[in-house]
Amino acid sequence: MAEASQSDDDLSIPRAALNKMIKELVPNVRVANEARELILSCCTEFIHLVSSEANEICTKQQKKTISPEHVLNALDSLGFGAYREDAQAVLQEAKAVAAKKRRGSSRLENLGIPEEELLRQQQELFAKARQEQAQRDQQQWFQMQQALQQQQLLQLQQQQQQPIDSQEDYS
Repeated sequence: MAEASQSDDDLSIPRAALNKMIKELVPNVRVANEARELILSCCTEFIHLVSSEANEICTKQQKKTISPEHVLNALDSLGFGAYREDAQAVLQEAKAVAAKKRRGSSRLENLGIPEEELLRQQQELFAKARQEQAQRDQQQWFQMQQALQQQQLLQLQQQQQQPIDSQEDYS
């Protein structure tokens, strides 16, 4: 029996969501647990009924994916045409939310840091990088100068030794 109830729970609306809906719709009314269970069963059955009808409509049209239009047609077919306008409004709202998420969703928004602060931090990092690069360039210049001075010193020493060597050859 526990296995069957687990299966039923998997195919129903979460109780927390149902309780929230009830509280929003009738805030000043107490609802008995048995009534909540009945509402849950009705909601689950309604979803099964509409999705099954939408699946049949989809199959008749030789489609493999149930579209929103199939669901709207299922509402009409089952005699729930009065809900069509509400369902279309929910569909439009869901499309708008999805479009907004696609447009505006970025990791920067999820950081919780204002854009101005991020820009300031970026400028600081750029300035620090420029300063470090300038220091590296300066060190390289000094090293090159030292290498040139050493090379010139070696050349000078070699030039000074050559006349001495050449004078020794003549003696």
